[in-house]
Amino acid sequence: MEKKSSEKDYLSTLSKISKAITSDLYLEDILKLIVNLTANVMDAKICALWLLDEDSQVMKIRATQAMSQEYLKERILGVGEGIVGLVAEEKKPIVISNVLEDDRYKEKKLAREENLISMLSVPMMVKDRVIGVINVYTVEEYDFTKSDIDLLSAVANQAAVAIENTELMVKTRIVQEELESRKKVEKAKGILMKGQALSEDDAYKLIRKSSMDKRVSMKDVAEAIILTFEIKQ
Repeated sequence: MEKKSSEKDYLSTLSKISKAITSDLYLEDILKLIVNLTANVMDAKICALWLLDEDSQVMKIRATQAMSQEYLKERILGVGEGIVGLVAEEKKPIVISNVLEDDRYKEKKLAREENLISMLSVPMMVKDRVIGVINVYTVEEYDFTKSDIDLLSAVANQAAVAIENTELMVKTRIVQEELESRKKVEKAKGILMKGQALSEDDAYKLIRKSSMDKRVSMKDVAEAIILTFEIKQ
């Protein structure tokens, strides 16, 4: 199969992905954009992005531009299982000329249904840690070049950066929200201690009981106490 994409196309694709990563798009939208741009520039029928669940050590598809929703729901592979699992385990790209003739490839039924022949699979790395794998498939036998491997590896690294940044932002936001919640509970405790002559422990228990009775967070209870106090001032 003759490739139509030039080095200029590759650079343009990487530039678009870089801009997406620094945009306000949600992670799911960024991943979808990545697989669509990659499939287009590499003339691939399918580009699929798998992420590793570090707790369960299984790989799950998170984005693809050309597979059925039913397929997406069912695809789970362990580390070391199939090509995706091997790439995650070995932390290096794997090229297959014909997936129907390779014993390591476990999804031959899918390959026949989708008319998939050649495959390139590369790891998504953050430093020395694998967080996922990206695959591309062609419908004709194709010998993936070093440029193809370099491009997909660059895409995989950019996707890894997007995921890592998103996870970091989520963790940071959770920590900030937790600190803000604690500050408000502390302020509400102080108001109750002073206004109702309660001990710190009793003030805390009162906030917690109110939270449980009303089925709202302690932060919400604290905000209500603070608001009531400020209105009275």
